Amino acid sequence: MALSLILPCHMPPVNWTDNVVNEYRQLEKNIEEPIELILVQDGADNRINEHDINFLIENIPSFRFIQYNINKGKGYAIRQGVSHAIGDIIIYTDIDFPYTLQSIIAIYAALKSNQYDIAVGVKNKDYYSHVPRSRRIVSKYLKWLIGVFLSMPITDTQCGLKGFRNKVKPLFLITSINRYLFDLEFIRNSFKEKYRVIAIPIELKNKIHFRQLNYRILFPEIINFIKLLFK
Repeated sequence: MALSLILPCHMPPVNWTDNVVNEYRQLEKNIEEPIELILVQDGADNRINEHDINFLIENIPSFRFIQYNINKGKGYAIRQGVSHAIGDIIIYTDIDFPYTLQSIIAIYAALKSNQYDIAVGVKNKDYYSHVPRSRRIVSKYLKWLIGVFLSMPITDTQCGLKGFRNKVKPLFLITSINRYLFDLEFIRNSFKEKYRVIAIPIELKNKIHFRQLNYRILFPEIINFIKLLFK
């Protein structure tokens, strides 16, 4: 299998299954390689039903479905998907596919070249015009904290599009953060272990707008950031 595409799913948007199938077909057509799609249902959700899953099974040749009842967070969900992935390359993104097809292809192409082990999507200059003010402030402040305290070559760690070669699976699976900062933990570990990492500017689709930040996650993630400083 050339590629495993992992989609964590919690409270998906309207008509999400049609969008998933359409995006899958476009990606498969462009890379001309077989794609395994792994959907991880992160907690019980009445927006996801048996009809939805059967529709995906019928329309996606290599479809796998993972589910559990309690919402545990995006990091946890993606680890479940990664643990089952068999592709030579593993990419994860969001259920609504907010990034352009060319952005996903750029991640795949960088890894396919075998020059890099990990490809990290980073926000381009237009990204923040699509983001609520609260998210914009937190994102920029986190980048500043990473640059000051962690001294990493890449400070933009939280974009929801990343990929890595299958040999990097064990490194991803030892991450322990379940929510917002799992990306930061993974990328920091990648530099520590001296993997070949590339940052790739990505582009949001038109009319994509993110929801307001849930402030309840901030305190736990501050604690997680402090823990990372001492690891």
